[in-house]
Amino acid sequence: MFLSISTTHTPATDLGYLLHKHPARVQSFRQPFGTAHIFYPEASDERCTAALLVEVDPVGLVRGKGASAEQYVNDRPYVAASHLAVALGDVYGTALSGVCKTHPDLAASPMPLSATVAAVRLPGGEATARRLFEPLGYAVEVSSEPLDAAFPEWGESPYVRLSLSGTVRLRDLLVHLAVLLPALDGAKHYFVGDDEVEKLLRRGEGWLAAHPEHAWIAARYLKRRPSLVRQALAQLVPEEAEAAEDAASTEGDDAAERPTPSLHAQRLDAVRDVLAASGAARVLDLGCGEGLLLRRLMAERQFSDIVGMDVSLAALEKAERRLRLDRLPPTQRKRLTLLHGSLVYRDARLEGFDAAAVVEVIEHLDPFRLDAFERALFAEARPGLVALTSPNREYNALFEGMAEGAMRHTDHRFEWTRAEFRLWAERVAEAHGYTVEISGIGPDDATHGAPSQLAVFRRAEQR
Repeated sequence: MFLSISTTHTPATDLGYLLHKHPARVQSFRQPFGTAHIFYPEASDERCTAALLVEVDPVGLVRGKGASAEQYVNDRPYVAASHLAVALGDVYGTALSGVCKTHPDLAASPMPLSATVAAVRLPGGEATARRLFEPLGYAVEVSSEPLDAAFPEWGESPYVRLSLSGTVRLRDLLVHLAVLLPALDGAKHYFVGDDEVEKLLRRGEGWLAAHPEHAWIAARYLKRRPSLVRQALAQLVPEEAEAAEDAASTEGDDAAERPTPSLHAQRLDAVRDVLAASGAARVLDLGCGEGLLLRRLMAERQFSDIVGMDVSLAALEKAERRLRLDRLPPTQRKRLTLLHGSLVYRDARLEGFDAAAVVEVIEHLDPFRLDAFERALFAEARPGLVALTSPNREYNALFEGMAEGAMRHTDHRFEWTRAEFRLWAERVAEAHGYTVEISGIGPDDATHGAPSQLAVFRRAEQR
């Protein structure tokens, strides 16, 4: 693992005072997982660079613990993540606190700084790096290398070199790296408990609450432990405490997608916006799960009658708790109904609604049941509008570590390409007197499209 920090401040060798590490010395520090080395590849009045090299001993980490082969053969010794963040906090601890007795004014002032981190996991690609670091004032550069220059057909390495530059305080640069590198990797090598919440709040003071991706950062930093994420966000952004449930929840968030920032939230927001723009008052959420979309619908006053239906009683119980139905005022409680039922059978309770949402549901149905689903929804219930989403199989090639031909979730029975989805949607619309418009949700790749597909069906007489 390698991190370099450079400055062109004059004299640049003041960087040694701020880091409390002399440019003329090579220093080594024992870590629980290996050794951290500090050295200066260059040190002049014009430019100075401090390098942190972390050597991880993967065998020592698991020796005597009944380790499997997977624990020995992995990327942990090389990927800049939690091991690097721990070493950074240890060897640059005083600089992280912003203390420098010899140069207090410089420590408190912005200065030209650049940082380069080798071998970073970057879920979602360069766009993720920009979403995380550009709001903090950095210019971002991402570069990758082939897996093997001798075999270009193997493609690019999943790891990138991340370079940042900006005029910032050194303390801020170190804090941002200490929080965001583990969040990017999402796989801390140590137990995450209450003390990690305290560390996140301490290091996030003054910047994390205002960051547009604060919920995603907190969820990844705390390894998606819902209770800890709720605890952190309740203190970090009290008015958004409930957003922690969305950030930490895996409901509706397929395993391969989880590195992609807020993808399921983007789906839910897009569907809510479609329903709201339609002018609907009576709406259905079919396959409502734990109630993430229902909560969004309850927040919109125009929806006077909201029904959520799911085949899983356990999911409905979670939705009831999530929505705190027992605490709602009577007028609010009357707006929402939870139903136990199946999407593949005619159900008179679903008839007469203005609009229906079907978010990431149909891919969980066996293909031979799609005709029954189609009849139950489009021929029998016949809502005025249907907003339906499903994964785009072509985008799977962009998910890190996903095997070729694999599906995003173990319960998926199929996943369609964009052409297959369009063909199905247009056939259903024509057969049942609807029109359909199809668009993508999430980052749009020029070759593979967007990760999710949205079809908006409108009953012909509704237009």
